[in-house]
Amino acid sequence: MNIRHLVLAVVIVTMFGAAPIQAEPSTSEQVKTWTLAQWKKARSAFVKDKEKWASCRSQNREKHLRGKASWSFLYGCMTS
Repeated sequence: MNIRHLVLAVVIVTMFGAAPIQAEPSTSEQVKTWTLAQWKKARSAFVKDKEKWASCRSQNREKHLRGKASWSFLYGCMTS
């Protein structure tokens, strides 16, 4: 292997070998992709803290959130 091939290989690896690092989505963003079973399991744990759950649900209603956006908000509220 001559030096030109080696330099070319290094340039190619440098340009294409390193994938960009992507930050993982936050847990509250991941909640948007949960199944109904996953949400029900988390909700059953949240309901145990009645005062906080009532407060978060009230805030959720004020924001008029529905569906998985609601799940994400409630998860974030309950874990903060």
